[in-house]
Amino acid sequence: MTLTLSEAESRQIMAEYDIFVSPFVTGSTTNEVVAAAQAHPAVTFPLVAKLCGRAIAHKTERGLVRLNVNDETALRQACDELLAKSRPEDGDVELLVSTMVAGSRELIAGLVDDPQFGMTVMVGIGGVLAEAIADVSFRLAPITEVDAAEMIDDLATQRLLGPFRGEPQADRTALIQMLVALSRLPINEPSVRSADLNPLILVDGKPVAVDALVEVADDTDLIDA
Repeated sequence: MTLTLSEAESRQIMAEYDIFVSPFVTGSTTNEVVAAAQAHPAVTFPLVAKLCGRAIAHKTERGLVRLNVNDETALRQACDELLAKSRPEDGDVELLVSTMVAGSRELIAGLVDDPQFGMTVMVGIGGVLAEAIADVSFRLAPITEVDAAEMIDDLATQRLLGPFRGEPQADRTALIQMLVALSRLPINEPSVRSADLNPLILVDGKPVAVDALVEVADDTDLIDA
């Protein structure tokens, strides 16, 4: 049996492994999350507000995401609306407020437990192009920096990693370090069954995770129940 962690829990795990996620705060009420956002120097407008919980898998489809929240009044309204959308079957929920980051290129990275080979780390082109292009590369975890560099080189859509639409080329060093750190997660935490960072937005060339999902064995103590 497995347990899917909330986005907030998943983001926290990634941050502990030095995988950069967009700055965020959480709270169980509107007042709590607004106060947390005001106190966090890196959480700045415009913001993204989400309702998240372990039982909430498809936030966008349910209208549980608010983008381009530009001031405190709009943030309070967004949080109130999101809390009103919670359902009894969602169980425990919380608000997540994050700095909104922008970039024209998106990647995807993750951990996949292959039934034949075991835990693998993956990187590829993400966002709306992910399914259409299906440009991904895999290696057995853990990987070295050389492995990570080869994974990046394996991607067919190399043009997206160079200078693009006025943005600098992808920071290969930052991307390599992120993949190596991600590959260590299931080695250090055997309860991890999968992980998904989608999308990773290239901001000034550096990969920034704006969503995260981690699946663990349901008897894990990685996250307190």
